[in-house]
Amino acid sequence: MIERIGNCRIVEEIGSGGMAVIYKAVQESLNRTVAVKALKASVAQDSQFAIRFEREALSVSSLQHENIIHIYDFHKVGGSLFIVMEFVEGIDLYDLLEKCPILPAEVAAIIGLQVARGLDYAHYRGIIHRDIKPANIMIGKHGGVKLMDFGIARDQAFGDLTETGTGLGTPSYMSPEQILGDKLDFRSDMFSLGIVLYQMVCGRKPFIEDDQKSVMHKIRLEKFPSPRRLNPEIPRELERILSRCMEKRKEDRFKSTQDLVLALERFISKRVEMNYHARLVLFLRDQKVITEEEADAQLHPAVAGGYKTPTLPGPLGWAGMKRLASLQAGILGAMAIILAFVHASQIGAPSVQAAPVVAAPKPPGFLKVLVEPWADVYVDGKLIDTTPFSRALSIPEGEHKVALKNPFFIEETRKIVIKRGATETLKIALAKK
Repeated sequence: MIERIGNCRIVEEIGSGGMAVIYKAVQESLNRTVAVKALKASVAQDSQFAIRFEREALSVSSLQHENIIHIYDFHKVGGSLFIVMEFVEGIDLYDLLEKCPILPAEVAAIIGLQVARGLDYAHYRGIIHRDIKPANIMIGKHGGVKLMDFGIARDQAFGDLTETGTGLGTPSYMSPEQILGDKLDFRSDMFSLGIVLYQMVCGRKPFIEDDQKSVMHKIRLEKFPSPRRLNPEIPRELERILSRCMEKRKEDRFKSTQDLVLALERFISKRVEMNYHARLVLFLRDQKVITEEEADAQLHPAVAGGYKTPTLPGPLGWAGMKRLASLQAGILGAMAIILAFVHASQIGAPSVQAAPVVAAPKPPGFLKVLVEPWADVYVDGKLIDTTPFSRALSIPEGEHKVALKNPFFIEETRKIVIKRGATETLKIALAKK
């Protein structure tokens, strides 16, 4: 193993592919951890590979986006080529899918959204990636997603290294036009991202080679299996998004990568009521990709302990349920107006024996609970909810026993007196066991 490249001290080898080896290193001038990508000696002699490797450094170094790996430096040492780039602690999507073959819909959409944002910026700069696949998508411990390996990207600033009729990329993730060797634009990357989205929520790729037909034949000519047939839990809105990405005719896909970004944002906003990076961190923690301590270092304690994946029945999600509640309130209001009108129209009519009026019960009191870091809230022995929640709990008037339970902290119990119409606040910081 090499020991030094420029001002970078090599620490260890962390990955190897067909063309390159990746090392973890320390850039001593800035005392930061970096990754060094070295073109393998076996392919460095091929001028096409060497040119492509250098172009990757030149193209990506001009891209400054949070969802694209940053390039710091490029070195030629003898006949060897090296790229010094950002080091991301985390897991690539390929390994994550090995660990968890089917991702929750909102997690898959958040990953897809961040990749789409990076692609939208690259496309705006005239760069087509051409090799979107799980192994080239890195998910950091902080919840950020980075697009990697622009080794076969086409940059409009340079001539194309491939000729018509030749294809570069990974067959299972190629677009139909890429297989045919046609001139590519941003919609080819969109097709590949649709395949990745499909794989994340279905647990398999949409086009799989068999004894009769190759994967390339299926991509060009056959319809993929319905996502909801493989996984009925996939929301129809997300199914429509990934299906549109994978239209055979590129003219039928989203009109721009930004349109895809907006579609994914609309889908996620109805289902995730927290920071999207935080949702990914919690998922990585739950899959034991990162430790509790690593998750806590990234998140506010209330977020780390209190998030629950929405489990409402049906496809409405939280936002849809809120709209339904608003509609119901409007209907009730209209009924009240109609009843008032009918009552007023009967003034002066012959008196009718009125039914006894039963006074409506007065509203109960309310309890607001603030707990650090988080707790399951029990009222009179019954589990009510898990903090954090912004609403005040509706509790009958009188004395109640409130217990706050967290398996990592000492349980706290309080007696509270609730008065009608009044709001009591219970604010407690739990002590560690």
